[in-house]
Amino acid sequence: MQRLSLTLRFLFQSVGLGLVVAAIVIVTQPFWSQSDSLRRSNNEIISFSSAVRKAAPAVVNIYSMGEREGSYYQPQPARVWRLGSGVIMNGQGYILTAHHVVDSVDEILVALQDGRRYAAQLIGSDRYTDLAVLKIDAENLPVIPVQSDRRIQVGDIVLAIGNPYNIGQTITQGIISASGGRVGVSNSYSDLIQMDAVINQGASGGALINTAGELIGINNARYNSAFGDGGEGIYFAVPYATARKVMETLIREGEVTRGYIGISVNPNFSEEQSLSGILITGVEPGSPAALAGLKQNDFVVSIGGEPVRSAPEGLDLVANSEPGTELTVEFYRDNKRMTTKVKVAELTPANAGS
Repeated sequence: MQRLSLTLRFLFQSVGLGLVVAAIVIVTQPFWSQSDSLRRSNNEIISFSSAVRKAAPAVVNIYSMGEREGSYYQPQPARVWRLGSGVIMNGQGYILTAHHVVDSVDEILVALQDGRRYAAQLIGSDRYTDLAVLKIDAENLPVIPVQSDRRIQVGDIVLAIGNPYNIGQTITQGIISASGGRVGVSNSYSDLIQMDAVINQGASGGALINTAGELIGINNARYNSAFGDGGEGIYFAVPYATARKVMETLIREGEVTRGYIGISVNPNFSEEQSLSGILITGVEPGSPAALAGLKQNDFVVSIGGEPVRSAPEGLDLVANSEPGTELTVEFYRDNKRMTTKVKVAELTPANAGS
């Protein structure tokens, strides 16, 4: 009798458990069906077509022509042409491109994506940021979308638009791997965006955009490895904020003037040592820094009364100072805090190495 009672209790428990499970399945089936339906409805192709439609019409092809001097093997001057890309920045016809695309040429032709072609005027160029500004006389121009307060981050997806090898407008996709610094370039006068969106010959000067179709940089270079392997997958662009500032200066003044004091620096020392300042790795003989008594291994903590936290910040303070300005420089030498005054000179191609 007791065994029968236990058997019935087990049977009722099993049936009860089965009914509970069945009820759960019945109640939740609509949710799972809906969830699966949502998964199916959201299983769409990821596309950047909207971003491309917004930005691509404002990216132009640039053809520049010049004359190359003769050489021993070919005494006669030769006519050469360069291929590049550019970005229409406003309705007045101002176009940003790379300096090396239009350097030392005498004719520049701009071709829009709608088939229109115009002769372009070189407003000015800046070799230190590798930027140049052109102007065309045209109406109803497509203008690149911009968002000045949009911040870029490592990991952002980006699209590079240009005309590589003159095969027609091409879009390459990549991801930002570094930004906001000199990206290991010790004496650069421009912050750079590092990414792996491919920039081939002819795409320099084109637009680097985000997935909203907004301009975030001007494409200008690929990494050249010292080991001769080409540095595949490492490309650079000048950030929009820098490009806009240079463009405005070139339009207003025709050139960009920068200060120079003649020091080489370690770009990563402060970050590696968790210190705020600049480690001087070299001083150019006869330079303003040398005349002021600065030496290799001095650690600069303040320039012109402004504390410097990193090498890029210090380089910017010097570069943005008018030639002739006298800057007070505070630094440490052998653990002793010292002060000197440096008279800023003008940065020129002859002294640009420091």
